This record gives sequence, C-alpha cells and structure tokens, in this order.
Amino acid sequence: MSARTVLVRGRRRRATRLTPREARERSLLLRLLSLLLQYPDDELASARGELADRVDSLPPSPAARHLTAFTGWFAGQSADALRAHYVEIFDLRRKSSLYLTYYLHGDTRRRGMALLTLNRRYRAAGWRADGGELPDHLPLVLEFAALAGPGAGEAPLRQHRRGLALIHRALADADSPYRHVLAALLALLPPATAADLRAVAELAAQGPPREDTGLEPYGAYGSGEFAPPGTFAPPEQAPPTLMPTPAPAPHSCPSSPSSTPEGPR
Repeated sequence: MSARTVLVRGRRRRATRLTPREARERSLLLRLLSLLLQYPDDELASARGELADRVDSLPPSPAARHLTAFTGWFAGQSADALRAHYVEIFDLRRKSSLYLTYYLHGDTRRRGMALLTLNRRYRAAGWRADGGELPDHLPLVLEFAALAGPGAGEAPLRQHRRGLALIHRALADADSPYRHVLAALLALLPPATAADLRAVAELAAQGPPREDTGLEPYGAYGSGEFAPPGTFAPPEQAPPTLMPTPAPAPHSCPSSPSSTPEGPR
C-alpha cells in the first residue's frame, strides 16, 4: 500500500468524525425520526405541535427539510386520521412494513438469526429495548442509533439501507407523507451505490427471499406481491419506546411481517 493511499484513507476517516455538537444534533435527528415513526397514540398525537416546533428549530440540512415537510402535515391532521393512515400504511401494506430484517432475509430461517444477532448487539451495548417489539422494528433501531452513536449504533441502519430505500419507495408510491421521514433518514446514510439501486428494483419486483418448505403462508407466493390480500388480523401495537409508557393503544398492528399476510389496500 502506498503512502498516498494511506494518507487519503486517513483523510476520509477524519472527515467522517463528528464534533460533539454535530453528534448531539445527529442524535436528536434520530430520536425525532424514531418518535415520528411510532404509532400516533394519544400521547404522541398531543405532542404534535411540540415536535413540529422542535423540527423547525433544527439546523438547516436535507434531513431537516424533509422532516419539516412531514410535520407540516402531521400537525394538521386529527388524531383519528393519523391513526387510520398509520395502520393503512404500515400495518396493512407489507412493502412498507417497519420490520427491517424482513427485507434482507424474508421468510427464511436466516431472519431468526438476524433478529438474535441484533438483540445481542443491543445487550452488548448495555441497552435493553422495552415495549415488546421485535428488535428490528425501525423506531427501535433508530432509538438505539441515537443512543449508541454513529459507529456501532448506526451499523444496523447501514446494513439495512436497501430495505429502507424500499420502504421509502413504497411510501412514495402510496403518496404517504411518511415518505418524508424515510427520505430524512436516507439523507443521513451513505449515498446509494449502483448495486444498491439494482437490488432495490429487484426486491420491489420479486419480494424478499423465501423458503418454500415449512414457512407458509408466504413461501408459495412470488408474483411480486409480498403476500396475498384479504386475510389480515393484526394484534395490538406496542407503545412508543422514547416516551413515558402510556396505556395500551386501541389500535392493532402486525407483530412481524413474516407472520401475518398483507391485508386489503
């Protein structure tokens, strides 16, 4: 390896380091993303104005601009309208599910190991998630990233960048304002490569990996839809993890995208 190569690599490493102020601002952005992607129960819905003000006070950045676009819509909706939209977009549509390992591993045995590995990462960092959600639920992954920092904390987000891009694509296709939240998150991650773009297009067309034996009901479906419509019956949603634990919310959501079929659109 030449001295010039070492010097260039050293410069790249130093360029990615954040000042304490930048680290705090990035942590705040990730916390806001986590909150805004949680189910809008009464407590979160009542904090809409405060969240919008907090977003407005962020330093200018592409992520802040996307979040401003979202909170403008978020603050102007009724609580019931917000809840109905959230359930429709994230609970009834598999292509915009918030469970990240599904996009990488689909309905395969590797997904269980990926969930275990992610849970071990949390514990190794001294962090235990509350609320009963799977460890790959995006709001939880974002909370961990905010607490653990841009290195190890954000590693799961970088690993699942293609899944995040697919969620953003599905939200854009559905014309959901939540597309701005995913766009804000993607703006914080390394830019997509040509290989990333090809993989996302293929994933959108074919769906995640699957195993045809012993993993029904999804193994037999490969028409481009991730699951057949018409048979969805979701269990209860866990409460938000970054806010004081509220009373159980009245809505329902799937515990995992690999365990419940996609509902009617």
